[in-house]
Amino acid sequence: MDTGTLFRLDGRVALVTGGSRGIGRMIAAGFVAQGAKVYVSSRKAEACEETAAELGPNCIPLPADIATVDGCRALAAALAEREGQLDILVNNAGAAWGVPFEDFQEAGWDKVMDLNVKSPFFLTQALHPLLKASGSDARPAKVINITSIDGQRLNAWETYSYQASKAALIHLTRRMAARLVQDGINVTSIAPGAFPSSMNKAARDHGDAVAKNIPARRIGVAEDMAGAAIYLAARAGDYVVGETITVDGGLVHASLGASIDG
Repeated sequence: MDTGTLFRLDGRVALVTGGSRGIGRMIAAGFVAQGAKVYVSSRKAEACEETAAELGPNCIPLPADIATVDGCRALAAALAEREGQLDILVNNAGAAWGVPFEDFQEAGWDKVMDLNVKSPFFLTQALHPLLKASGSDARPAKVINITSIDGQRLNAWETYSYQASKAALIHLTRRMAARLVQDGINVTSIAPGAFPSSMNKAARDHGDAVAKNIPARRIGVAEDMAGAAIYLAARAGDYVVGETITVDGGLVHASLGASIDG
């Protein structure tokens, strides 16, 4: 058994959506550190370029707006111009919307459900030929959907479409896994808890207060997220199919107290 390369990603090509900041950037940095060539994508070209410059020559900016099916297909086409196969896809781009029940707008529902559920499906579909070119029974390609603990349990925030979208993506992960494993592609998901980001401002701006409700007594750090993603992306995770790994310091499965936003 060669355990020395279990978590290495040398020679692997990855695409991380929403990869210029937050959880996506944590994952991109981890992949680069393990030897992968990583394309980071988001709507803002400048943010992608800044992240790529910070992470080094193995990180390449590939900005795109994947809020629509056409946008997903355009990103897949842009990647196909550069690569003959894709080893790892991280569907991380997402949105949230918080408004009281009585005032919740259709626009907030559609924006979140489209980006958080429809886009991961149709981007994976558009990239299927590149993923299939990489994948085999011996060395599967990987699709990692970034879900949330908000898809696993309730919290007090009135983020109706966000919580519904993440629950949907967790189940969609299982359904996609059942189909794509036939093509040598493993689909899994990571459900983060409290990690500091522009989407989770509570963890970003009030980390000490948030940590009081977490069994591990701290919020997540970049290494926590990178480690989980590297495990799923690397040889170490080749036998994991359809699973959601919860990375939250025990909030969902080991908490006896009140919930917090994740």
